[in-house]
Order: sequence, then C-alpha cells, then structure tokens
Amino acid sequence: MSDSVTIWEVAPRDGFQPVGPFIPTETKIATVRALAEAGLTHQEVSSFVSPKAIPQLADVAQVLAAAKAVPSLVACTLAPNRKGVELALAAGAHRIGLFMSVTEGHNFSNVNRSVDASFADLSALVHEIGDRADIRFNLSCSFHCPFEGVVPEAKALAMIDRVAALRPGIEIGVADTTGNAAPDQVFRVFQAAIARHGDIFAFHGHDTYGLGVANVEAAFRAGVKVFDAAAGGIGGCPFAPGATGNVATEDVAWMFSRMGVETGIDLPKLLAAADRIAAIPGVTPGGRVRAVPALRAA
Repeated sequence: MSDSVTIWEVAPRDGFQPVGPFIPTETKIATVRALAEAGLTHQEVSSFVSPKAIPQLADVAQVLAAAKAVPSLVACTLAPNRKGVELALAAGAHRIGLFMSVTEGHNFSNVNRSVDASFADLSALVHEIGDRADIRFNLSCSFHCPFEGVVPEAKALAMIDRVAALRPGIEIGVADTTGNAAPDQVFRVFQAAIARHGDIFAFHGHDTYGLGVANVEAAFRAGVKVFDAAAGGIGGCPFAPGATGNVATEDVAWMFSRMGVETGIDLPKLLAAADRIAAIPGVTPGGRVRAVPALRAA
C-alpha cells in the first residue's frame, strides 16, 4: 500500500449541487479558497451542466475562473455532454470529468440516455479532448443502483474494461453513488480492476449506511491512491433516490493520518472550513470527526 494518497475535494460541486437555496457565488469561491488553504489542492469545483437541470451550478464559469487563480490548485469541472465539454475547454478547466452510469436505470434517470449511447458519445469526446485537458472518466453506480439493486461485480468490471481501452492511463473514477457498497465488494472490484489495468483508479464514496470510511480503507487496501470526499460530509446525487452525502473529507483525512499515510491536509484548517460549509443554509452535513473537540488544536 502507498504511503501517500491524493484526496479530491468535491464539496463545491457534488456537495453543493443538491442544495435548494442558491448559495452565493462569493460563498462558493470562499469555500474553494479555504479548502485549498487547508491543503486540498485538487478540487472538483463545479459542473458545466444545464442550469435548468441543476440551478445551483449556474455560476460555474465564475467559480472556475476564481479557482484557477488560486496558486497550486488543480480545478476539475464535470461535463455531461459535448456542450459541457466545449464550455469547459473554453473556460480553461485544468481537468474535465466525464460521467455515465454502469446501470441503465440510473443512466436514464441521470442523463436520459442508454448506457451504450452515453459511452459512444463520451468515447468520441475523450479522443476529441486529446491533450487540451486532463480527463477523469467517472462511472456512477458501480456497486449499487437505486433502481436495479446491487451491481454484479462482473458488470462493473466489464464497463471498467471498456473505459480503460479508450486511452492508456486514463483515470477512471469508480463511484459508490448510493453509499450502499460493502467493503468486501469494494476491495474485490478494485483488486480485479488494478490487476487488469494498473494504478489508474479513483474511488468516489458516499456514506448513506455509515460505511463511507470503511469503503475508502478497503479501496486503499486494494491499491487505490486517489479518493473523492466532501468537507462536512455534504452532497448527494439528485437523481439517486435515498443517497446521502459524500464521505466526509475530514473523516478520511483523520483515518489516513492515523494510519501514517500522508495527505498534505492541515486537519484543523480543514475542520474550520468544514464547519463553515456545514452552516450554509440548505446544506445537510454528515461525518463524525467534526464532533471531536480535541482535534481542533491537534
């Protein structure tokens, strides 16, 4: 296992997207800056999605521009389709996150397309983006689907194989969108995927059933070195009924610190930022570490 990991902070996108009241753009930008100051130098800051679909992210261009001005910050934006990719490239995104689901049920709910149709379009976009931006290809519902139940491991691995064949070394985000995965399942899927394709994977976990941190540890034990998390444990997919927030960044950072694995995160600064995020109107916070007073002056 590695002695260091990279944590992608996703609160500014995945965390904020389900919030009803519009979060002021200035608050979003301040959040990005505070998290960067805490050592989270990789952040998913927003998404070039239709503002009609997710009004909360209508200010993506302004947030991305501010994020790009933060020294040493790598800013990723999601793009659901060709128009989103074009807007992300025009805005100079450092990294573009493409996404689709492993299951038909969630893919239709999320983007109103079949799995094969989404894969065909995204495959073309991978080749067209070329070297103009880094790419993360995200696979939602890799372990469980709100419409189809537990995803067979062979099905998840077959989709991973299809994505890995698009470009050598492409980073693949494997997501537990509903937070329903179990650690043994997570370990087996990543162990098999890494054996086939090497160290190209990231794990995106949610904490619906309280297994978010355990699943992160299982993925790490299988060889994963890149993890998504949201400060304050906020977030959730609006198109995955029942799913709650992402695994909390502070919980993941504390666990790795306790294990002697370097993250580059200043935990007291992260906790302060997570407190401010948790207090934003409309946000539903989660996680456990924020409730431990002793860590504030650690």
